[in-house]
Amino acid sequence: MSPHRKTLALLFAGCVLLSSPLAAQVVGDPVAGKTKATVCAGCHGVDGNSTFGEWPKLAGQHEQYIVRQVKNFQSKNRNNALMYPMIVNLTEQDAADIGSYFAQQKVKPGTADESLVDVGKRLYMGGAAGRGIPACMACHGPGGRGNPGAKYPSVTGQHATYTASVLTRFQGGKVWGEGDDANAIMASIAGRLTDDEITALASYIEGLH
Repeated sequence: MSPHRKTLALLFAGCVLLSSPLAAQVVGDPVAGKTKATVCAGCHGVDGNSTFGEWPKLAGQHEQYIVRQVKNFQSKNRNNALMYPMIVNLTEQDAADIGSYFAQQKVKPGTADESLVDVGKRLYMGGAAGRGIPACMACHGPGGRGNPGAKYPSVTGQHATYTASVLTRFQGGKVWGEGDDANAIMASIAGRLTDDEITALASYIEGLH
């Protein structure tokens, strides 16, 4: 087996392994979460659809993914000076309630740059096997909804600016979350992408719905 095919096989195996059921977790209450999420509205929007490209949309995101990221910010595994003071005192129940509320909101997709769609779609749907790049849809799904039973977030309709910034951090080897194999997989994949491909992918993802 060639090195590239071996890499793809390992990455796809990681997708399968990480899709196994998670241990029992706190269950969120979306009604309580709506009230608790008011502190998030200034950046992420009342319904989780932020109007600023630098701040991610949370609408439609998986509850437990939001819980994990709150924990990452609290522990500073994911270091962000703006987020930390906003979430440092949240309990796991608070995070689950907020996550449950945003999970029930509908994400509002943007518009992909038509000049970038062909490249972005090709990579998202088919990857580039000769370079060890699997299709994004293998883990995030053809519509970008991710996998709520694993560590793969919904990416559909996400701001291109935000997606590109995250992929660029992964491209540089940045991984957050102790023991988070999903992020390690992303760093491995993004490290093989060019800057132009990241721009095209991010644009295509923004137009997904």
